[in-house]
Amino acid sequence: MKQFFLAFTTQIFFLVGGICHAQDEDPTRFVKEIEAFAEKDGQGMPERNKIVFLGSSSIRMWKDAEHVFADYGVINRGFGGSQTSDAIYYFDELAGRYEPKQIVFYEGDNDIAAGKSPKQVLNDFRQFVAIMEKSLPDCYLTFIAIKPSIARWELAKEMKKANKMIQKFCNKKANLEFVDVWTPMLGTDGKPMAEIFIKDNLHMNAKGYAIWNKTIAPFLKK
Repeated sequence: MKQFFLAFTTQIFFLVGGICHAQDEDPTRFVKEIEAFAEKDGQGMPERNKIVFLGSSSIRMWKDAEHVFADYGVINRGFGGSQTSDAIYYFDELAGRYEPKQIVFYEGDNDIAAGKSPKQVLNDFRQFVAIMEKSLPDCYLTFIAIKPSIARWELAKEMKKANKMIQKFCNKKANLEFVDVWTPMLGTDGKPMAEIFIKDNLHMNAKGYAIWNKTIAPFLKK
């Protein structure tokens, strides 16, 4: 049923959007990670009405998020290498089952790197929001802007376009917020600060996450 649903909705956005739709990767490549989350829940299911941090490796590697934001009640459900289509596919397993009051969402980085257009990233995000609104009508969603990085700086133009389109969409809905992490991650030269990344120049170190902690904290719901 999941595979049918994903294929069906992908076709809908292709036909309606009239754009070249880059192929979604097979979401079942994350089965082991999803099973690991289920096993963890089996040892102690988190209480409802918390905040789910959901998204790709920038969420997964946010190791101290649950500690830093302990007063808010955070559940980290990051799975590295994921795209928005994967978050859609596993929505129930990664978000719905926890009945959260808020979802802090980071996707789009890998989407652009995989060749998806800003319009496609927006359409996928809109699909994610539609699923959330149907499943969790009282939930807020905070979208973390696609971050700038040295490793993917050649994609900066497309990433900024996607961020602008998503921000415009978020501004139209009371249950959505957009957090700009792009600007504070840039140096005085207008490029990503080298000192906030690990050796791969893609993922952040503690200094990078310190920026995220400070920038995102005001958007969390108590």
